[in-house]
Amino acid sequence: MANPGAPEGVAPRVIALAGPTASGKTAAAMAVARQQPCEIISVDSALVYRGMDIGTAKPTLAEQAGVPHHLIDIRDPLQAYSAAEFAADARGLITQINARGKLALLVGGTMLYFKALFEGLNEMPPADAGVRAELEAEAAINGWPAMHAALARVDPATAARLGPNDSQRIQRALEVYRLTGKPLSTLHATENIAAQAQLVRPAAVFSLEPQERSWLHSRIAERFDAMLASGFLEEVKALRARGDLHADLPSTRCVGYRQAWELLDQQEANGGAFDMAQLRDKGIFATRQLARRQLTWLRGMQQREVIACDAPDAIAQLLARVEHMA
Repeated sequence: MANPGAPEGVAPRVIALAGPTASGKTAAAMAVARQQPCEIISVDSALVYRGMDIGTAKPTLAEQAGVPHHLIDIRDPLQAYSAAEFAADARGLITQINARGKLALLVGGTMLYFKALFEGLNEMPPADAGVRAELEAEAAINGWPAMHAALARVDPATAARLGPNDSQRIQRALEVYRLTGKPLSTLHATENIAAQAQLVRPAAVFSLEPQERSWLHSRIAERFDAMLASGFLEEVKALRARGDLHADLPSTRCVGYRQAWELLDQQEANGGAFDMAQLRDKGIFATRQLARRQLTWLRGMQQREVIACDAPDAIAQLLARVEHMA
């Protein structure tokens, strides 16, 4: 597409680096930045929140000082940030970065953000309190795995990328179906014609994906252990101490934070010592589930160029492909 604000016919200089959590995206992005004059646009729904640094594996201050990063620390945890807002912000940043003569490097694992930027999003029906109350009542009786099974009958594509206990997304998908009579996946797949002129066409989408899932699982466990050692629980306690945050916010529902919040609630209700081993088990399991959903999304991105992130020369492969495009 033409770069907004650029001469007609000039395509934006932008590439994307996607991948599941713990696949090495930050290290790979920094390697690209050492090779090419670029600025990084974060494609991560957790990195937007201030005060959530350890549990999100946010790039360090040194990394952010070494290359400009955007869309990090732009929201208070009390605030929401939508895929549509991301797409609008990213489009403006790409224009500015290109105007500075640099490559815009999109890096992250929030696949809905990539979709919003590359394909557009259809207008979804607004939340309906009545329908949500019905779904909550049904879930209280039958459980969310049963609701997930019900979703699979009417929208198998959406159900396939959601875990059986992902109550928030299952509820929303069922809500959309009951309000419109159409599966959420169908609405996502339908092109929003009015927004086509705003879509970004990246020169390439590189995807870091493991050949062996066990490699990624080991990385996830190692990283979660490092987060715990770095004070992740204290970070969550500091967020709770504010007094204005609660467990149903998008920020506190981020993987790791949600599990820590729930366990701290249980400790406050029941007393006793905090079970750090339980936090580790729940956090690692939830992160693995997130990675699985991310890989499912990635398999649907037909334009992606896969790089085996567990290959010893993964970064070298990436740099060679980027240099070939330059």
